[in-house]
Amino acid sequence: MSGMATRKVTLSLDEYAWEFAQAAARRAGVSPSAWVSAAARREAVRLGAGTAWGDPLAEATADQDDAATAERDLRAAG
Repeated sequence: MSGMATRKVTLSLDEYAWEFAQAAARRAGVSPSAWVSAAARREAVRLGAGTAWGDPLAEATADQDDAATAERDLRAAG
């Protein structure tokens, strides 16, 4: 990721999302900003950025499943 242009922005995240992001960033050995940036890119691609966006109901359900999995994994990691 080095050498990639960056832009400073202000975001609001819910408390749990930020805790998950910080824990994941520590595990990955990167800053929370770098981790959130990569996660946002992956999610945009997963949802079809640049194409016709998918089914909102299916995406909302997947988001709920992803959040539950992330919370379970974080709690298991201690």
